[in-house]
Amino acid sequence: MTLRRTPDPTVGAEIRARRLLRGWSVRFAASRAGISHATWSRIERGLQTADNRFMLAGIAGALECTPAELAGAVVPAPDRLTAAGRAGVLGLRTALVDIDLAEPPAGSAPPIADLRGRVALVGARYRACDYAGAANLLPDLLRHLHTETAGPHPREALRLLCEATHTASSVLRGLGYASDAWLGAQRCRDAADAAGDPVLQGHAAYVLASAAIACGSHQRGQTLAERAVDDLRRHVARSGGLEVLGSLCLVAALASRFRQRFDDSRDWLMEASGLARRTGETDTMGMFFGPTNVNIWRMSIEVEGGDPVRVVEIARQTDSAAIPVGVRQVFYYADTARALAGIGGRDGEAIRFLLIAERVAPQHVRTCPELAATVRLLLDRSRRQTGGAEVRALYERMQLN
Repeated sequence: MTLRRTPDPTVGAEIRARRLLRGWSVRFAASRAGISHATWSRIERGLQTADNRFMLAGIAGALECTPAELAGAVVPAPDRLTAAGRAGVLGLRTALVDIDLAEPPAGSAPPIADLRGRVALVGARYRACDYAGAANLLPDLLRHLHTETAGPHPREALRLLCEATHTASSVLRGLGYASDAWLGAQRCRDAADAAGDPVLQGHAAYVLASAAIACGSHQRGQTLAERAVDDLRRHVARSGGLEVLGSLCLVAALASRFRQRFDDSRDWLMEASGLARRTGETDTMGMFFGPTNVNIWRMSIEVEGGDPVRVVEIARQTDSAAIPVGVRQVFYYADTARALAGIGGRDGEAIRFLLIAERVAPQHVRTCPELAATVRLLLDRSRRQTGGAEVRALYERMQLN
């Protein structure tokens, strides 16, 4: 059964305008995106949807812009906390520029034990999808860790800096600032390289590849992940080696799917599944690699243009409570909702899963473009089905129009 969505004519009009600005024919533009010219034409005319993120990413790449530019402006911050998170981006960006390890740090830092506790606190805020809370704490923490790399505990400071910059990059991605997330990922790599730890370096490659994909550079993301896999295979006996290797396989699977290399994506997922059976459920380096997270990643990959029934089957076999953090559970509930919305007669269940996702991570749900498309679809159909009041309330909380 295929996923059915309501086409958005504004997206098609934007695609057409950008194609004409370049003077390209439909056939030429479609060939750059790797889709048929008939499909491209139907999208431009508003007869077919382009909210599948893999297709939209391909079209955006062909037109040399970002998916967000095609789908519309950055989603407005609909609540005080999300607005506060975005207000903190400038301070976080400045701190990431400042903590260049090639430059000598200035000032003094709190004791390493205090810094260790603050890194844990920031990580907990992010895992709860409290982007505003994490963004508020990170700038001073990053500068203090930078200072401590020249202090009495340089190796631990570098390890903590690697963890904190991972969190910074993830928060920035969650708030929709992909290029700033790339800067955070680069600082993570700098810290890992300075530490000289191959497992930390693999972890940093995972962060960097994830940021590259968020920026729309799927080839770069895949290259980073695959190169890091090759480097890390010699060090899997080290603590955390298997978990980092498995996480790299997951991001390689996602990049391959974006690039329409379906067999490669399946192979990477199979390798990740095999590694997860060896590791069991873990929380290593905040990546939560294990069987449950592999299934959640599989759902995220399959929901885009795949079989929604298969996504629901995976969800039924997965206990999201095995990972007790909102930043992973929200994807389980959100992607289940998106899949249910693509199956006839399941809109009531889809709305229920959306509301659970919102309770788990409101800042994430209310700023997610993919979920905005699903909410619009459900609202459009709610005139004929049950659940109209609930989905309209969610629509209003997301400030969609």
